[in-house]
Amino acid sequence: MIKGMTLVREVASAEALDKFGRLMLDLGFEQGKGWEDENGRGLALLAPLGNLELVTGRAPSVPPILIEVTGLDAVHAAVEKWMLANYRTEEVAALLTKPELTHWNSRLFTVSLKDGASDGLSLGFWQSENPLHGKPAAIEGDLSAQGMRFAIVTARWNAVITDRLLQGSLDALYRSGAGRTDVEMVRVPGAWEIPSAARKLAETKRFDAIITLGCLLRGETAHYEAIYNEVARGIGQSQQETGIPHAFGVLTCETLEQALDRAGVKAGNKGFEAAVAAIEMVSIQQKLRRPQEGK
Repeated sequence: MIKGMTLVREVASAEALDKFGRLMLDLGFEQGKGWEDENGRGLALLAPLGNLELVTGRAPSVPPILIEVTGLDAVHAAVEKWMLANYRTEEVAALLTKPELTHWNSRLFTVSLKDGASDGLSLGFWQSENPLHGKPAAIEGDLSAQGMRFAIVTARWNAVITDRLLQGSLDALYRSGAGRTDVEMVRVPGAWEIPSAARKLAETKRFDAIITLGCLLRGETAHYEAIYNEVARGIGQSQQETGIPHAFGVLTCETLEQALDRAGVKAGNKGFEAAVAAIEMVSIQQKLRRPQEGK
């Protein structure tokens, strides 16, 4: 089994090796186990990932050593500073290029580390322009609610807030393709009653997700924290035991002004956000079920 890969290149002098080694360590390489004997010495530089690329039909269009980085502009600035400290200014202009776009959806700059009459080393530093490059493939939910069924449980207490949350949820569902007949609304007296209604709705298995909306204000309720903890626990327990996603849209605020801000005045509408989360979770569950159904 292949364990790793090491690319070995000769450097013209011990001085050049030391300079190059300091640059690479400053840029983030890990120092490995080097060696030294009567004939020379070696410096090991370790990176998290190594690749071997072979080319035929034409000469490679990139330097023989390519280093993938994040923050390409910052790396270029660091290399340029190092070059100016070790080469004459007019030499740096010829040895170091600016970051430029490539035909393989990335940006690249090259640097030649020469030592006297020797050609030295040629390096290329590059960064992918694809934001998903190098990231593991993940299952993510889509934001289409077409064909999905939702139940919305809304508390009547603090209706000036919960009505705004409800309107935000409906707006998100209908904009995302949910049919009006696919959304069922249930009103309960207050936040305390939300978990019970959500549980009953989930147990019917008629809905793909439950959206819970309510508002608790500390100034109005002496036992504010006790109610909130039980509401959160009850909604979470219902979700875990029924397997139906429950979107949490119960506001817990210090003042009415804060609640209004979170219900669409300043800080977005948490009812809208809860509905979007519900749509995404239904989509994720559908995708997770498909491989099992195909067996």
